[in-house]
Amino acid sequence: MKPKKKRAPRRKAAENPPAETEQTDAAPAKGGALVIVESPTKAKTIGKYLGRGYTVKATVGHLRDLPKRELGVDVENGFTPKYVTIKEKAKTLAEIKKAAKAADRVLLATDPDREGEAIAWHVASQLNGNGKVSRVLFHEITKDAVAEALANPLDIDQRKVDAQQARRVLDRLVGYKASPVLWKSIKTGLSAGRVQTVALRLIIEREEEIRKFVPQEYWTIAADLEKDGQPFQARLQKLGGHKPEIKTEQAARDIVAEVEKLPFVVTSVERGERRRKAPAPFTTSTMQQEAAKQLGFSAGRTMRAAQKLYEGVELGDQGSVGLITYMRTDSVRVSDAAIKQAREYINAQFDKRYLPEEPNVHKGGRGSKVQDAHEAIRPTEVGLKPDDVKKYLERDLFKLYQLIWRRFLASQMSPAVYEATKVDFDLANGRFLFRATGSRVLFDGYHALYSDAHEAEDAKTLDSLAPIPPLKEGDRVTLKQVVPSQHFTEPPPRYSEASLVKELERLGIGRPSTYAAIISTLRTRWYATAKDRRFQPTPQGETVWKVLKRSFPEVFEVGFTAQMENELDKVEEGDLDWKAVLGDFWGPFNRALEAVDINKIIHEVHDLSGVAAEKCPKCGAPLEVKSGRFGPYIACSRYASKECDYSRS
Repeated sequence: MKPKKKRAPRRKAAENPPAETEQTDAAPAKGGALVIVESPTKAKTIGKYLGRGYTVKATVGHLRDLPKRELGVDVENGFTPKYVTIKEKAKTLAEIKKAAKAADRVLLATDPDREGEAIAWHVASQLNGNGKVSRVLFHEITKDAVAEALANPLDIDQRKVDAQQARRVLDRLVGYKASPVLWKSIKTGLSAGRVQTVALRLIIEREEEIRKFVPQEYWTIAADLEKDGQPFQARLQKLGGHKPEIKTEQAARDIVAEVEKLPFVVTSVERGERRRKAPAPFTTSTMQQEAAKQLGFSAGRTMRAAQKLYEGVELGDQGSVGLITYMRTDSVRVSDAAIKQAREYINAQFDKRYLPEEPNVHKGGRGSKVQDAHEAIRPTEVGLKPDDVKKYLERDLFKLYQLIWRRFLASQMSPAVYEATKVDFDLANGRFLFRATGSRVLFDGYHALYSDAHEAEDAKTLDSLAPIPPLKEGDRVTLKQVVPSQHFTEPPPRYSEASLVKELERLGIGRPSTYAAIISTLRTRWYATAKDRRFQPTPQGETVWKVLKRSFPEVFEVGFTAQMENELDKVEEGDLDWKAVLGDFWGPFNRALEAVDINKIIHEVHDLSGVAAEKCPKCGAPLEVKSGRFGPYIACSRYASKECDYSRS
């Protein structure tokens, strides 16, 4: 007996047999909807929520781009890009066209960011859909999110596409036009990147600060004290009413000799409660920073794991499940439904003190409308606890999922509460002021689930202060010893991956979603290396920066690069034409290009002192440095006239 033909409601879509997600050369079935996504994994995850009547195909990244072997931008004609189909993607595009021709409608379900919008736009431009092509957006791959997206198809967001085009053209102009300056002045194979070069600049300028730094000796004085058998320490806070500046060992020992004779009597006690609010859920940047500090992950390793968690992981009988929301976001906003899930979990698993009366509302950083288009990074389903899915996840995926899951839940928990205590000992009528500071946890709050990570250069926190015994004014304590300690001032620390990401974001350089690629390029090009997880420039990296700084002084300024980033945001917001951004960049960039003097640069950045004194070993004529297609080389001064053929690299 045939079942009745009854159209299932959208909420029941996941109960239908999964959509067809295989990519084959077979002719697609007539009718139905073709859904386009970026990756086969995402296709598989979304496919189980679609049911019959849907075919899902993956582009596997971009299908079209600027050509590899030419500039591909008509600078004289409004910076018009010349897009071509990527050679390796010709077959994929042909299959998509074939499937689209047979389908009743085409749904472009690429990622909800500029790159995803651009991929959708390129696909649409090749299909000539005549109204049957729609854009569908979801920020998590779940049954409800997919159903909601299908019920509310959209047009392609041209402003987002234009912002992506502007960035792509900017990066092409720099790479294609500036890199040859490096090839001619240093060697072939080097690259100049619009944002990459500024990141290199930060690393090098920090290294220069370290080299110039002259350590200064100074001494501190601490008193080891005891009260009722409990040891604690007080430090010399003021000397003669001022911050102590003890420069020599002798000066320190003179103070010790005086202090050792004095009684330590409490002159004041201050106690107060301090609250540390729960952290916001992750953005791309904060996820990269915390994964670096807590897990030791590079930005690239973090983003690869996050991509897999977003697109879907096989969870046994549940099939492929997207475990987190979209991982490229600058927003800390969270949906009401997700907050409700978090609060219900906290209420069920913890004492009522751990759940605030009202949901926590977190404020974002740079706060633009563009960056708040997405949610924060969070688990798609709080009930999918890390330990429950651990057996299905690769090690990196489990560690990152656990970090995201804990951070999200912690973001909706009560603050941690500390009692901070400050005890002063005023000695010799105010000549010496010793101070003991301590803290103790009154209520751990969100720390019950999530602990903050700190690097060596981070300021001391309440967590790092030891408790001190109960004291009151007039109490006399036992002095065990007075300890002088020698120190030297330290230079600023080299950037770690976490602190470099933080600084790039603070300065408004690039986008957090690009930081992994930027940092990877600096390493693979051997512009910087990481020693003890801290970045140091290589000699090659420093030479590259010398050349680019000399050739393009304005273009690689931090402020100029941040301004370009801000203008790209304005394009996406509809407040600025994308070609105006390119014009703002091209003016100073082209002027710098036209002023480049390769021979002058070669002499400025290379040590050529020995060449001037050398004579040609073949004919005895002077030697000189020349610029060639493979970089600078040394040749006989009669080489150009073909009177002598001596040359060397």
